Amino acid sequence: MNSNDPARSRRAFLQTATVAAAWRSLGLAVPYARFLPAGLMPVVALAAGDDILASLGKTGLKLLGDRPINAETPAHLLDDAVTPANRMFVRNNGVPPEPVADPDAWELRVEGESCVKPQTFTLAELKRQFRPVTLQLQLECAGNGRAEFRPRTSGNQWTTGAIACPEWTGVRLADVLTHCGVASNAVYVAYHGADTHLSGDPKKDPISRGAPVAKAMEKESLLAFAMNGAPIPPIHGAPLRMIVSGWPASVSGKWLRQVLVRDRVHDGEKMNEDAYRMPCEPVAPGTKVPDDKMCIIGSMPVKSLITFPESGSHVPRTEAMALRGHAWAGDRAVTRVDVSIDFGATWQKTQLKAPVNRLAWQHFATEIKFPQPGYYEVWARATDTAGQAQPMLVPGWNPKGYLNNAC
Repeated sequence: MNSNDPARSRRAFLQTATVAAAWRSLGLAVPYARFLPAGLMPVVALAAGDDILASLGKTGLKLLGDRPINAETPAHLLDDAVTPANRMFVRNNGVPPEPVADPDAWELRVEGESCVKPQTFTLAELKRQFRPVTLQLQLECAGNGRAEFRPRTSGNQWTTGAIACPEWTGVRLADVLTHCGVASNAVYVAYHGADTHLSGDPKKDPISRGAPVAKAMEKESLLAFAMNGAPIPPIHGAPLRMIVSGWPASVSGKWLRQVLVRDRVHDGEKMNEDAYRMPCEPVAPGTKVPDDKMCIIGSMPVKSLITFPESGSHVPRTEAMALRGHAWAGDRAVTRVDVSIDFGATWQKTQLKAPVNRLAWQHFATEIKFPQPGYYEVWARATDTAGQAQPMLVPGWNPKGYLNNAC
């Protein structure tokens, strides 16, 4: 197999950034390492999860899956106001591309049935032709909290850590779309990335999703090339990715190669059947729902996360305990966060900060005193601008385990 073989090129990212760590952990030669299929990690890799994640620049994350690589962040490691790159969750659907030597030469094609003037831009041209903006924007996987659903649903068993709110720098998607022209019949804006399907089939996309034109044209929707003031890490979509905050993170395509202005709802991979869809009407747990009764997920629900103290902490009863965390509500803002130490019998209001910009998470804080020694659970309940509050119980079961926003 020569160095120009596309299959080898697709493997390069995983082999150099993750699988190599697993091989090192053995301390032995691996004679057939070159035959490892694209996207597959060796069994030893699961035992070397910390090394694999460290090779991706991650600290303290929990490895959930090996093919593709997915990892979540423990709640106490999300305490920063701005999520650092080393603590942002990892969500992949396919095999990431090999990192590029010259990011500014990366090309993006904007086209589609409802694109008036299709055009190709290099990243350097995007930076030069359009005004850059920096915004703090939250991204949350639609399956965050899936582990709590019963009966259990398929997919990564996220608990609470598939959420992050870094600063993103890029150009507004709306500016680029306006430059290329959006026809009056435009319905959806979609993407294709440079990641490849786990099967290695070049005709298959691992994922290709999108959002309605109105959402794509919001001033917070970006074509981002930097994260927290530095180039986006390869695992998070370098050199260019879409950021469409407030909706499932799957809408924010990584390794962006193509933006499509569609005259219909996009029909790409993971836009159909039950992927990123909820039953249009509530169903009993375990129900099989016909595809035509499933509706595409839009704005994410109101939610909160206690980040300090760490779960399992021991606190002297005579001292007040400082407590803090974050809250967010998809396209909306959060108006209040309350906490309870008596399983929801009574609630105490917290101090809640305004977001630094629209679609950023908000920070809450308070102090709590416990009446007597014992075991306590502290629950947080956020309420959004529409008056929607987090439920105390896991909300409506659905076949894919999406949108769990219980306290």
